[in-house]
Amino acid sequence: SAGKTTALRILSTVLKPTSGTATINGYDVVQEPAKVRHQIGFVSTNTAIYDRMTAWEVIRFFGLLYGMPAEELQIRMEVIFERFQMNNIRHILGSAMSTGMKQKVSIARAIIHDPPVLIFDEATSGLDILVSREVLKTIERLKEQGKCILFSSHIMSEVHRLCDQVAILNRGELLAEGTIHELSNRYRQSDLEELFFNLIASHNEGREQVSALV
Repeated sequence: SAGKTTALRILSTVLKPTSGTATINGYDVVQEPAKVRHQIGFVSTNTAIYDRMTAWEVIRFFGLLYGMPAEELQIRMEVIFERFQMNNIRHILGSAMSTGMKQKVSIARAIIHDPPVLIFDEATSGLDILVSREVLKTIERLKEQGKCILFSSHIMSEVHRLCDQVAILNRGELLAEGTIHELSNRYRQSDLEELFFNLIASHNEGREQVSALV
């Protein structure tokens, strides 16, 4: 209900905005959706993995969809499978993959075309602690490679670990934006989770008072 997923789906061209504009790496999400899709990789816990395709086949399929030349794609796949320790699942069918394996494949298919922007929408939601840890480590490695990462989460420990800039959304409204240090100073609260919940509670209370007056 906060609006995070809606905003990210607009940025990834899945939804069209009813008003306003948005650009990814200089390309308008409404006017140039095909170009935007080449600039991004999108990962969520709902990303589908095809049951009858192996990990290798899934990644190759998406590389071909992006128009990658066969030789370039082969080299890129070898690099990704080695870098993210996926060679042991190379020939496993989607139907036989664990949740952790599927999430690795989801990330690999999102980065096969080497996009400059990566969008993670609640990417650790519903995952066990060990799989979540691996996903976060993978995102950290991508961040170190210089990728621009949009990371949506309601888990403040993940936000604190990964994010340079933070935006807090509630019911479609942007409540606060800045670095963690800036937000801590602005709201005189060092604990990010407390800061988050205090802002949400204050915002919801204000809306209820307005509704009562109306």
